[in-house]
Amino acid sequence: MRLLSLGHACVDVYQGAVAALVPFFVSERHYTYAAASGIVLAASLLSSVVQPLFGVLTDRWRMPWLLPVSTLTAGGGVALSGAGDSYALTLAVVAVSGIGVAAYHPEAARAARGAAGGDHAAMGWFSLGGNIGFAAAPLLVAAVVATGGLRASPLLAGPALVAAVLYAAVPRTDPRPGAATAGHADEREDDRASFARLSGAIMCRSVVFVGLSAFVSLYVRERAGGGEVAGTAALFVLYLGGAVGTVAGGRLANRYSRVTVVRRSYALSVLAVAGVVLVPGPALYGFVALTSACLYVPFSLHVTLGQDYLPRHMGTASGVTLGLAVSVGGIAGPAIGALADAASLQAALAPLIALPAVGWLLLRPLREPAGTGRTGRTGQGADGTTGSSNVRRSLTS
Repeated sequence: MRLLSLGHACVDVYQGAVAALVPFFVSERHYTYAAASGIVLAASLLSSVVQPLFGVLTDRWRMPWLLPVSTLTAGGGVALSGAGDSYALTLAVVAVSGIGVAAYHPEAARAARGAAGGDHAAMGWFSLGGNIGFAAAPLLVAAVVATGGLRASPLLAGPALVAAVLYAAVPRTDPRPGAATAGHADEREDDRASFARLSGAIMCRSVVFVGLSAFVSLYVRERAGGGEVAGTAALFVLYLGGAVGTVAGGRLANRYSRVTVVRRSYALSVLAVAGVVLVPGPALYGFVALTSACLYVPFSLHVTLGQDYLPRHMGTASGVTLGLAVSVGGIAGPAIGALADAASLQAALAPLIALPAVGWLLLRPLREPAGTGRTGRTGQGADGTTGSSNVRRSLTS
């Protein structure tokens, strides 16, 4: 789990780096908001489409080699994004980076679920790795690009090289196909209706998070002042708050129903996002942190719920919950940017307040997946052991 979490951090640097590069594209290349948000879309669009496909593939075959290869692809695209002045070339390499991210997550989530053995807190630590990568992205981009300009972007390839070396060990430690769902998952039926509702809620969350990621840096400069440093700090707070929320979500899910935790986090997100959009001055940073925590409390729970709603297709569930439903938020980026160009950033971000409420409405009818307990762990066997204990033994053997 430590290996997977650290590698996850290195990979998700590149998801966060795209948004962190937006202010530099605006200031150095004089892109409009709409053009800059198109770069975020390029990173998201192909990733949205192909990630479920990689999920289907990992349902059929064990492919640990995808981890180092996809990591290098994700890092290489971002590293080349500032190397040329061509907008088309920038879109192309960022899109390639998105494909790398798409290829990574289904296989990594499958391996992490096996290593976690049904413990939501352990899955939270895996997700925490990604949150740390997100949080580190604006600091890394600022350190490289603020000093050397966009042409220094090849230096951003460093985390990908580290992760590729780390993941060279995965083929020796990764569980055999199906170990993560030993015995129990194969006996359950897919609940496609609940999975569709969950995916719809995640899409609402995605639009909010991707929209804020792309524009919160520029927005805080307008509302709180402080220039480039203030914008970078706001993006760092947005990503770091996600790390806190992810750990809290895993712990809460081990105590309460996952569905209850997810629903309540969406409800609280409405107030948090409203604070980001409407509250001026330094207090804005507090609402950015609260929004991030609320949006990330359910993050690892989305993955395990999706896998338990589709127990026969866990790779597909991982591809959708970590991919299509997450990166689809980037598709809304150009619309937010166009509205910002036509009116203001505040007017463009205001509709984001309503989306967590829509997600909450979608989640209301959901119940814990069949065959799991109140906290989502598999039921107790005849010998008094839990399903997760059986998984741990299978992994050990």
